[in-house]
Amino acid sequence: MSLSHTFKGMRDLLANITADLEKADGGNKAAAQRVRTGTVKLEKVAKGYRKESIASEKKNKGTRKPAKAAAKHKPAAKKAAPKAKPAPHAKAKATIKAKPKAKSATASFRR
Repeated sequence: MSLSHTFKGMRDLLANITADLEKADGGNKAAAQRVRTGTVKLEKVAKGYRKESIASEKKNKGTRKPAKAAAKHKPAAKKAAPKAKPAPHAKAKATIKAKPKAKSATASFRR
């Protein structure tokens, strides 16, 4: 199968599953069964798509089209504004040490 044929098959299966999923949500047991079987089929087709996609990428690896010349030359990024200096009182708060936590009573019973 070709990659486009597999893609079309996946799209059709997904459309069918979605339609049956709406019916199953309404309580239709037969539609729920079709959703379950459809997901198994979709899984198989998706695995095939992945294999075909990888094979296609390997086959076309060296035949990539070059990028446009305008896309190569991007304008330079703007530099970030310098950070403001912290207020003088901020340093005083940073130097205050936290009080040590009290030891729990269970810690002294370890063997």
